[in-house]
Parts: sequence; structure tokens; C-alpha cells
Amino acid sequence: MSDALRPLIVGAGPAGIRAAQTLVDAGLRPIVVDEAASGGGQIYRQRLVPDNRTPRDLYGSEAGKATALHGTFARIRDRIEYLPHSLVWNVGDKAADVAAGGRTRRLDFSHLILATGATDRILPFRGWTTPGVFTLGGAQIALKSQGCAIGEQVVFLGSGPLLYLVAWQYVKAGARVAAVLDTAPFSAKLHLLRGLPSQPGVVLRGLRYAAELMARGVPVRFGVEPDRIEGETRVEGIVWRERSEKHRLACDAVGYGFALRSETQLADLAGCRFVFDGRDRAWRPERDIAGRTSVSGVYIAGDGAGIAGADAAELAGERAGLALLEDTGVTVDRARIVVLERRLAAINRFRDILEAAFPFPGGWADRVDDDVLLCRCEEISIGQARAAMREQGVHELNRLKALTRVGMGRCQGRMCACAAAEILAAARGQPLEAVGRMRTQPPIKPLPLEIAADGETA
Repeated sequence: MSDALRPLIVGAGPAGIRAAQTLVDAGLRPIVVDEAASGGGQIYRQRLVPDNRTPRDLYGSEAGKATALHGTFARIRDRIEYLPHSLVWNVGDKAADVAAGGRTRRLDFSHLILATGATDRILPFRGWTTPGVFTLGGAQIALKSQGCAIGEQVVFLGSGPLLYLVAWQYVKAGARVAAVLDTAPFSAKLHLLRGLPSQPGVVLRGLRYAAELMARGVPVRFGVEPDRIEGETRVEGIVWRERSEKHRLACDAVGYGFALRSETQLADLAGCRFVFDGRDRAWRPERDIAGRTSVSGVYIAGDGAGIAGADAAELAGERAGLALLEDTGVTVDRARIVVLERRLAAINRFRDILEAAFPFPGGWADRVDDDVLLCRCEEISIGQARAAMREQGVHELNRLKALTRVGMGRCQGRMCACAAAEILAAARGQPLEAVGRMRTQPPIKPLPLEIAADGETA
């Protein structure tokens, strides 16, 4: 194997770990950079401090998969260059800028595998910035890594499989879940029956989560339209509509999200071509089934390439690793590639069923009030954005950013861009893809002021 090959893998979740394992097995020593303290990603996040919780307590029925993935990463640790607590904040031609420990350095690489995962998709409504409101992913991180709940009476709101998973994890941990509010109608869940032949384990597990929640007395409501979160210095309650009737429930914390959005900033900075994915309602990097992007030597795997879940991420990570090896002239197992691609295709078909069962809340962009905050970093309201669209003829997302500063704050649009695109498309009467996507600027996440850009190269 050539010493000139120096692959860089960004992310140590299911996709990144399986990609690293594939390269290690072929005799390479990849660099693996991850923001977390330990491998596993969001789905198999490990505890910050050891406690008496078992893998079954942390991961439920997925404990076996989590343990296997953690074990794989432990076995290859001495054969990779592993950089935890590190942020890849910029990437260019065969080099990446990495921040860690108050400093930044440049890492040269021969090939790049992006396994950057996904975050919650946020849709603002009145009170969404109230202290005590968390994303579903944030609520899950608190429970898994720190062993604490986000409140004493928690309401979970939104749509997507993660809604039920996090609520179930809280109940199993002994937390008080006041309600699960699903924006999708109950009739949509009947689509899951179509998935039983191909993915029986996934469907039955999801149904079990909902059944156990109800059996433990947790109210589960369907077809919900969130109205507002009440409270000034802390969440005191939540108000929603069902069939035009308003309901209120006291609570001290809310976890919410509307499915997931891919983290694609590094792919953008790497120069990858993007395509619009109607199912995910988002732009994603163009790639083939092997994970090859439009840029030679750059590969993408896992939810950063399109939302498909942890099982698909493991398969896609391995497939991207094999694609890298193929492209460098290494003989790979063609039979294994056939298996991986067949399983990935099956999961992709099942994703269509999940989207039907957990649909995007239609009409949200037309219903949300003008005074609701759209961009919390820059304190821009939805009304201000709509005024720019109406008075200045804005019809493209980056033009909206330039005129209003939506997406110019600390999150660089990671939290507000999806909602801004929905608002713009609805206001202009355009398809969502017609308003474009917000361009990425480095750094992709905030950097500490003490960062010393000393030009160190490694």
C-alpha cells in the first residue's frame, strides 16, 4: 500500500467507524476527526462519565449494535490517527483546518470521507426560544451522555421516528413524560404496515415504543398544530390545536424537532455538486450509491448524504471505504459490494414509507405569525423576512440572507436556513427547490477567540 495515501474521515459515528475499519483492514492508517469525546455518533453516544447504566439502559434494543460498533472502534484505535474533541471547520483542496485545544492546524489528506451526520430540523413557533426548550437530539444527548433529563415534566413535540424513540428513552430512564404531540395524523401511521415485509424489526420496534408509552399513561396526540410555549424565564406550559380546538398542558421542558437535516457544510466547502432531495425537503451532495461525490477523492456516507438512519450509515461507511480502495487500485470483494448496495437500496425504499408515516407539517409556513423569531442568532423575525420578500422582491435564499442577516449568526444558518427556505417558498408561491440553498462560509461552527491560527501543518 502506498505511503502517499492519507485518508481523512470526518466523523466517528456509525458511518465514520465502518469506513475507518474498512481502510484499516486494507492496511491504511486513516485520520479520524470527531467533535465528540468518544466514538459512536449521536445514536450510539457514550457517557461522559462512567455510571451504573448498562448498554441496555442506554440504547435499548439497539444495545448489541452499539456495543459492536464501540468494540470495533476500540480494536482499531491503535491503527488510526484519532483526533477527538476536534472540529474540522474548513476544507479545501487536499487540506482541512482542524480546531482543538484552543489552536487550529491544517491537515493534509489524499482522500476525504465525510461522515458528518445530521441534526434536528427546527421550525419556529411562538415561544420556541424559551429556556427549557431543547431539540430532540439535545434532549437525547443530555440523557445519554450526562444521565439527566431536561426537566421534571417533559413534553415531546414534532414528527419523525426520533420523536417516539427519545420519549421512550426518557420513560425507560424514569423521567416524567407529560405528553407526546405528533404533528402527523394517526392515519399516516398506517403507512408503516407497508414496511412490515421488508423491515419488520424496525416497524415493530417503533410500534412497541408507542405502545409502551401509552401503557405507561403517556398521552400521545396526533394531528397536532403547535401554537405556543408559555413562560418567561422558563417553560411553564405548551398550547396546541387539534381539529381547531386549543389545548394546554403544564410542563417545564419541551423537546421538539421535525425529522432531521443533513450536515452538508463541509461537502459544500469541498466543492461538491448538490441536488435537491424532495423527500428530505433539502439540498444534499450529489453522490452515487458507493458514496462518490462530484469531486474526485471526496466521498460521503451516512446521514450527511441524506437521511437514512444508523443501519444505513454503517453500510454506507463501509461502501465508501471500499470505493476509496477501488479508486486507488486495491482489489476489493465484489460480492460484499453487491450485498451492501442491495441492503442500502432496500433501506432507501423503506425511507419512502417512513416519510409517508411521518410527513412534514404542511401549511406551517403560512400559519406561523410574523412576530415569531426566525433567526435567533441575529434576532430576525419571520415578519422581517416576509417584508424583505414583499418589499424588495427577494426570491432567493442567499439574497434574503444578504438583506436581512438571516443565517449570518453563530449557527451559520444550521438552525434557521430550513425554516427560512420554507417561509420564502410559501411567500413567493414557488417550489421549495426554486429558492436555492444557503451557501456555506467557513468556519462552519463558531471558533474560540483564543484560536491561534499559526499555520501549523500536519
